[in-house]
Amino acid sequence: MTFYCLGDLMVDVVARLFAPLAEGSDSPGVISYVGGGSAANTAAWLSRVGESAVFVGAIGDDAAGQQQAESLHRVGVDVRFHVDRTRPTGTCLVLVAPTGERTMVPDPGANLALLEHDVPVEEFRAGDHLHVSGYALLRDSRDAALHALSRATDAGLTVSVGAASAAPLELLGAAHFLAMLPDTAVLFANEKEAAVLAGHGGASADLARALAGSGREVVVTAGSGEASWSNGEATASMSAEPLDRPELDTTGAGDAFAAGFLAARARDAVPEVCLRDGHALAAAACRTTGGRPEL
Repeated sequence: MTFYCLGDLMVDVVARLFAPLAEGSDSPGVISYVGGGSAANTAAWLSRVGESAVFVGAIGDDAAGQQQAESLHRVGVDVRFHVDRTRPTGTCLVLVAPTGERTMVPDPGANLALLEHDVPVEEFRAGDHLHVSGYALLRDSRDAALHALSRATDAGLTVSVGAASAAPLELLGAAHFLAMLPDTAVLFANEKEAAVLAGHGGASADLARALAGSGREVVVTAGSGEASWSNGEATASMSAEPLDRPELDTTGAGDAFAAGFLAARARDAVPEVCLRDGHALAAAACRTTGGRPEL
C-alpha cells in the first residue's frame, strides 16, 4: 500500500520556553529550525514505520524549500512538489510552553499555491490510501484537496482527513467543513477540534460517537489522555502511556498519531491496536523537537 499525504509543508521555528511567555518583555528559550507541516509530518512518520509514503504539496523557489525536499527524502518519503515562484516556503512559529503545549503562528506561503493539476491522480490505485491535512481544506488549496478526495474515492482508495486546528475550523464553520468530507473518510481530530465540529464538548468517546456514522469513522485524541475511535455503532478507547520526560514538545503529536493508526489499520488491525500504535508514535513525536522523526 502507498500512502499519499496531501497538504501543508512548513519550516517550523520552534521556540521552547523555560517559563510562561512574558508579554511585553523577554522570554528566554531555545530556538530550533525543523521541518514541519501536518501532511509532511504524517508522511515522515509513516515512512519511519516502514510504509511507502508520498507527500503532495507546494514549496517556494528557495533554499528552505530545497532543504525540506531533501529532508523528506532522507526519511524515505517520495515527494510530488509544486514549486511556487512568487511565494516563499511556508513558515510556522511554534511556541512550546514548559508544559509541552504548543501555540502556532503559521504563514502558509507556498502552501496556498497547490492546484488541482498538481495532484498526481494518475498514480492513484485501488488499495492505496489518501490522507489530507485539514489545512489544505481551510486555505486556497481547497480545490486541490477536494479534487484529490474525489478522484481517490472514485479510484478505490481509502481516505482520511485531519481536522487541522480548532480556531480556523470555528471560523469556517463545522457544517461547511464536514460537508467536504467523503462519507467513508476517517476523520482525525483532537478534543478541541472535535468539540468545534460536534457543537459541544465531552469525553473523547462521546465526541467520536457524535461525529461518526453513515460510513464515517472518527478518531478523537486527547493529548496524554484517552483516544477514542467510533464508526457510529461500535466505540473503542485507549489511554496513552505516561511520559516521564519533562522536556516534551507536543508539536506534530497528532500527525504522528494518525500515521501510527493508519499503518495499523492498513494491516487490518482492530481499533484497539490502531489506537495503541497511534499513541506509540505520538509519544515518539513528543520526545522530538518539532513534528518529524529524527534522522
